[in-house]
Amino acid sequence: MYRPPLFHGLRLYSTKSAQNKELIDRIIRVDHAGELGADRIYAGQMAVLGKSSVGPVIQHMWDQEKEHKAKFEELIPKYRVRPTVLVPIWNVAGFVLGAGTALMGKEAAMACTVAVESVITDHYNSQLRELISLGEEENKELIETIKKFRDDEMDHHDTGLLHDAELAPAYTALSTVIKTGCKAAVWVSERI
Repeated sequence: MYRPPLFHGLRLYSTKSAQNKELIDRIIRVDHAGELGADRIYAGQMAVLGKSSVGPVIQHMWDQEKEHKAKFEELIPKYRVRPTVLVPIWNVAGFVLGAGTALMGKEAAMACTVAVESVITDHYNSQLRELISLGEEENKELIETIKKFRDDEMDHHDTGLLHDAELAPAYTALSTVIKTGCKAAVWVSERI
């Protein structure tokens, strides 16, 4: 059996292989955190608006987020990735964001959805470019997963707009704050 050469007890990897592993670890870690956060946002929205006219719309989006989260929970052990240590924080923060915007009304809940999904769609597109540059065939499973989830997130974004997100009180300010928070959460979750 061939074993890679050792250097002071460390395996030597090709640069491409090491880059690919590092990228996959970062992607799975942050995407799991993001899907957990999205799951909790919709849980918070459903707690407040579940029995309203927009309840079935939120439930549909939440069901898709549950599938996304489950997939990343499957990929974590498969790729031997350490989840972010911030999972408990994103669990609470997501619920508070979802419930808090829902308490402001259905338009604010939809504005939250639009803001979050806008950031996540851009984030998924960046990840796809990185994965493809390192090898489409060797990253096929992750590329296909992210493409499907990106398309779902784009649909959630558009659904939020169709359900009056832009009529939320202080829409631009609310959207800016949520987008900034999402970008910060992505940055931190990739690293910790």
